[in-house]
Amino acid sequence: MGVNSLTSGDFTDANDPVSLFGDWLTEAQATEVNDPSAVALGTVDEEGMPNVRMVLLKDHDARGFVFYTNFESAKGREILSSRKAAMCFHWKTLRRQVRIRGAVEVVTDAEADAYYDSRPLQSRIGAWASKQSRPLESRFALEKAAAAYAAKFALGAVPRPEHWSGFRVMPETIEFWKDGAFRLHDRIVFARDGEGWSKTRLYP
Repeated sequence: MGVNSLTSGDFTDANDPVSLFGDWLTEAQATEVNDPSAVALGTVDEEGMPNVRMVLLKDHDARGFVFYTNFESAKGREILSSRKAAMCFHWKTLRRQVRIRGAVEVVTDAEADAYYDSRPLQSRIGAWASKQSRPLESRFALEKAAAAYAAKFALGAVPRPEHWSGFRVMPETIEFWKDGAFRLHDRIVFARDGEGWSKTRLYP
């Protein structure tokens, strides 16, 4: 179905959550001022304490929702330990929200290499320079590290660090929420059901 049939009409009639998400994201790309692909990512540490931070969605399809990061960061370590995560997209202008929960897998080396090579040069150097989530003595120390790696790779390609790759959140549930008058919102949740999906309408 096209954007108009699901986003302008009754989205609760949709039967394919991945297609519906794609329609909503397309409309968000036309209406949101900054980073329509920004998503809050939830993980838990080894003590069960939750962590939430914003990341950027870089790909999505029937397999799942992909973002990239330093695997030695807090989120990287937490996901590698639990292999589970949650996501929440909020498009304020459209008054819509999508929540995703599921298991997580590491993307293939080919996927990670392709995305890494598409990044601006300084971003690729930054992936080497940043010891993400660990204590930093000063801004100067970070800039010095970036300059050192820029010099190191000045005469050749900037390879992808082994600790930098991507995660794919493979949804067990995908929930769609749309603002309604007097807080009578519309809300549906899709859950994995074999090779397909079941759908339930929820009270707001």
